[in-house]
Amino acid sequence: MSPFIARTIADLRAAVADLRKQGARIGLAPTMGALHAGHVALTDVARAAGADRLVVSIFVNPTQFAPHEDFAKYPRSFEADVEKLAAAGVDVVYAPTPETMYPDGFATTIAPGGPALAGLEDRFRPTHFAGVATVVAKLFTQCAPDLAVFGEKDFQQLAVIRRMSADLDLPVRIVGAPTVREADGLALSSRNVYLSAQERAQAPALHAALQDCASRLRAGAAAQDALALAQGAIEKAGFTLDYLELRDAESLGAPAAGGRWRLLAAARLGGTRLIDNIDARGP
Repeated sequence: MSPFIARTIADLRAAVADLRKQGARIGLAPTMGALHAGHVALTDVARAAGADRLVVSIFVNPTQFAPHEDFAKYPRSFEADVEKLAAAGVDVVYAPTPETMYPDGFATTIAPGGPALAGLEDRFRPTHFAGVATVVAKLFTQCAPDLAVFGEKDFQQLAVIRRMSADLDLPVRIVGAPTVREADGLALSSRNVYLSAQERAQAPALHAALQDCASRLRAGAAAQDALALAQGAIEKAGFTLDYLELRDAESLGAPAAGGRWRLLAAARLGGTRLIDNIDARGP
């Protein structure tokens, strides 16, 4: 059965209200489309977390792209996306226009702090998380879901959304979904289509270096030494590294002894920027 496609806020709210009349708990998975298996897996995570009915939004959000970034060429495949969501049993696809999300006179932006200013993605994309926080807050108020699912591949984004939702008392439970990977370890991403055949063969080296670094940390290696070896491996594989950091898994601040750690990296391969992260646990 095909999902209902809501183009306006009124249509979305009416569809969600109909589902709630049936006693359903609503799960939301915000996406920018160009869906792959990682996006579809969000629906399974939402159901496992207690959602009875599913809403998936498809909106390429212009406010989270800087002028030099790939907004215009970001892959768009709406019809194919809807087919995938129909097969996954999604109930509602919310596909607003930019004019619906940002009508004439729109003048309010959320300015997130905390993990949004951790010196990771924000160092390279300083306006990104304001755009993310604003559009996610709007999606939450438009859909009013019981829970919302976000992939752990964008780990800093997940931390920002958790912090924002807690700080603004938004009645939405935030659920993180494990990163879905290719057989060779490359994290699924809509931007992987930009990789040439040679770059695609090189790309798994990023995840392999993170795994090796985490193994060394768990074995008691000094963080500085383990990170230096991983940086060398990533650069030897042909990447230009933006960052490779070991951080506290919740605050994204400096890792504390006995806490939960996360390894996070961003690197460029040709014209494509890849991000990845893995659990590094702690000593």
